[in-house]
Amino acid sequence: MWILLRGVHPLRALLPLRGEWMGRRGLPRSLVPGPPRRRYRKEALPALEVSVLAVTTAEIRQYLRTRGIPFQDGHSCLRTPSPFVESSQVKGQTQATTSFSLFIDKTTGRFLCMTSLAEGSWEDFQASVEGRVDGVKEGILPSETPETENTEEVRRIWDRAVPLWELPDSEEAQVARVMFGLTKVTDDTLKRFSVQYLRPARSLVFPWFSSQGSGLRGLKLLGAEGRGDGVHYMETTIPRPGAYHNLFGLPLISRRDVEVVLTSRELDSLALSQATGLPTLALPRGTLSLPPTLLPYLEQFRRIVLWLGDDLRSWEAAKLFARKLNPKRCSLVRPGDQQPRPLEALNRGLNLSRILRTALPAWHKSIVSFRQLREEVLGELSNVEQAAGIRWSRFPDLNRLLKGHRKGELTVFTGPTGSGKTTFISEYALDLCTQGVNTLWGSFEISNVRLARVMLTQFAVGRLEEQLDKYDEWADRFEDLPLYFMTFHGQQNIRSVIDTMQHAVYVYDVCHVVIDNLQFMMGHEQLSTDRIAAQDYIVGAFRKFATDNNCHVTLVIHPRKEDDDKELQTASIFGSAKASQEADNVLILQDRKLVTGPGKRYLQVSKNRFDGDVGVFPLEFNKSSLTFSVPPKSKGRLKKIKDDSGLVVKKPSSGKKGAVPQNHETCPGHDPIPYQPDTSNPTG
Repeated sequence: MWILLRGVHPLRALLPLRGEWMGRRGLPRSLVPGPPRRRYRKEALPALEVSVLAVTTAEIRQYLRTRGIPFQDGHSCLRTPSPFVESSQVKGQTQATTSFSLFIDKTTGRFLCMTSLAEGSWEDFQASVEGRVDGVKEGILPSETPETENTEEVRRIWDRAVPLWELPDSEEAQVARVMFGLTKVTDDTLKRFSVQYLRPARSLVFPWFSSQGSGLRGLKLLGAEGRGDGVHYMETTIPRPGAYHNLFGLPLISRRDVEVVLTSRELDSLALSQATGLPTLALPRGTLSLPPTLLPYLEQFRRIVLWLGDDLRSWEAAKLFARKLNPKRCSLVRPGDQQPRPLEALNRGLNLSRILRTALPAWHKSIVSFRQLREEVLGELSNVEQAAGIRWSRFPDLNRLLKGHRKGELTVFTGPTGSGKTTFISEYALDLCTQGVNTLWGSFEISNVRLARVMLTQFAVGRLEEQLDKYDEWADRFEDLPLYFMTFHGQQNIRSVIDTMQHAVYVYDVCHVVIDNLQFMMGHEQLSTDRIAAQDYIVGAFRKFATDNNCHVTLVIHPRKEDDDKELQTASIFGSAKASQEADNVLILQDRKLVTGPGKRYLQVSKNRFDGDVGVFPLEFNKSSLTFSVPPKSKGRLKKIKDDSGLVVKKPSSGKKGAVPQNHETCPGHDPIPYQPDTSNPTG
C-alpha cells in the first residue's frame, strides 16, 4: 500500500490573535510539553518543491474523461468517486448513487478523500488510478488521531478543563467572561460549541473534533491578560499551528446548509451563531492563512460571507481568501465603526443580521465606477496608519519614510558588492515575517542553508555557535514563522519562478516575495536576446505579478560599475530605467567612508510612490547578531546636501564635536544591542 501516515507535531509556540509571534507562555508547568526533541520530518513546509509539474483544470477534466471517471464541477474543486474506498462500501450501488467523496483542487490538483481521509498530489492520484506504485511521490493518509504524545497531552488538558458555568467560584467565572468579552454569550451557546475553561492556565479551550466524529484531534487554548487599557490575547494550539487544521464549528454544520459565515476567531463564531442562528466557522489561523486542505469542507456552500475583523488587514485577507474560494459565491463584510468584529458588535447591541445583509459581493466586472470604490476610499482615509501597511519594529526610520510595508507593491533594492545587501534584506524581511507577514524567499545567489543560518542568528540576536544548548529552543520558534524558501539556485527561467510564486500565494497565502537577486535569474533569457531587454521583461513580469496577486515583491538588483568616490543613485541600478520606473520604492544601501565614521552604512530611500517622502538614515552593523537595526533613541537626523560630488550625508548633532552616535536599539523581546565599530563586511 502506497499510503503513508502523517505525523502531527507537538506545539512549541503561540499564535497571538493580533499577528504578533512570541514564545509559549501562560500554561502551568504541569501542562507544558516536555523538553524539545528533534525529529526528522517527511514533510518540509519551509521549502517549495518545484519538481512537481503544474496542472490545469482543463488537463484534470480531460484525464478524468479519458479514464471514464465521472466528476462534478464544484466551486474550487472537482468531485469524483474515490478509488480509496473499499469496494464493499460501494458494492451494489449505481453510478448515480455512488458517493462523490473525493475532492480534487482545481488549481493544484491535490486531492482529499472525505471517506478514507487519503490525500496527495495529482501525480499520486494518477498513479493510484493507473495502478502504478513506483510513480507515487507524496501520497499520504493522515491519521485520524494525533501521535501518542499529542493524544495524551490533549486528553490530559481536556479532562482538566471544566465548563465555564460550572466554576465553583462565581466571581472567577464573571472575571473570565469579562476578560474574554463573553458577558452576553449564553451558556447554551458555549455548550453547543463544547467550549471549556482551564483554570490553572486561565484559558478558554476550543476542541478540534474529527470530521467523522470519531474523537478529539486537538485543542486551541486562548489566554487573556490585561495590558494598560486593553486585553492581550494569546493562542496555543496542539498540535502546532502548521498541523492544526480545525474549522471550529464544523460538527454543527448540516449537509443541507448552503450558506456559512467565516470568521477569524472562535469567539466571533460564538457571537454570530447566537445572534443570527446561521452556520458559522472559525478559520484555524485567522487572517494569516487559508490552507487549501480546508477547501473541500467548504464546497457544499453556495454562499460564503467572510467577516474576519475590524481593520484593513482583515479586509485584505478577506479579499485574498475570496479569490481562493471562488469570488462569485463570496461576500465580504467591510470593517467600519458600525461594523466591528462580531463579538464586539454583540456586546455593543448592534444587529448582526443587518450587518450581514450589507456584505458586498467579492466579484465584480473589470470596469467599476467610483460608486463601487467610494467605501474603500473612505476606509483608507479613515484608517491612514493601517492603509500605510505593516510597520517595521527594527527600523523606525524606515517607517518615517516609507510609512509601512504594503501589499501589491514592487520594491527595488540595490547596493555595492560586499556592502551587505543580502544580510540587510534578510533582516528587513524577517522583521515583517515575525509580525505575521507570510514570506517567500528566492535566494538564487547563496544556499538556503546559509540564508537560514543568517536569519536564525538575526532572529535570536546572537550567535548560536556559542550556545548550542539553546539551538532547539530558537529553532522551534523560528520554524513556526510563516517563512518559506524556493529551492531554486543559480540561473532560472522566469516562467518557472513566477509559477512557483503563484503556487505559494495560493497554497500558503504568501504576501511578500524576496528575489535575491535579478542577475542570477537571467541566464536563459539572455541566450536569445540582449541582456537589457531580458531584464526589462523580467522586471515587467514581477511588476504584473505584484499587482495581479496583491503581493509585495522585493527585488534585489546589482548596480552598474560606479567610481568609488561617488554615491549610488537611482540611475546606478543596472539596466535601463524600467526597473526604477516600475518600482514603487527604491532603496539603496550606501557604503562609504562618510563623516560619521569609517565603514558606516546608510539606507537611502530614493523613491516612494506612496507619499513621496525620501531620505537617508544610518545603519550600524552588529557582527555578533548580523543585524543592521537602527538606534531609535538617536535624536539627530541626517540631512541630504547636494554638492559637486553628488549626495553627501551630513553628520547629526550629538552635543560633542565629532561624537559618534551610540547604538541603543532594542528589538522586541530582546536586550539592547551595544554599539560596536564596524570590523568586517557582511554577506553581500
